[in-house]
Amino acid sequence: MNLPVEPVIIVNGVPLSLGQAMTVRAALNGFCSTLREEGLGDDEHGKMMTEGYLARTKEVFELMGLK
Repeated sequence: MNLPVEPVIIVNGVPLSLGQAMTVRAALNGFCSTLREEGLGDDEHGKMMTEGYLARTKEVFELMGLK
């Protein structure tokens, strides 16, 4: 069985451990799920912020080779 390879994530010059990288990936995935389900408000600003965050998280997942 091939397990997914976690991305290398560096914070302030320090590479995260496997567990830390998994935690960041899972947190980002949870954040995306919440944005899709609830958004950041029904007003114009909230909708724009939701769209922007979803676009940036998509870019990060693509860099991680996950989406």
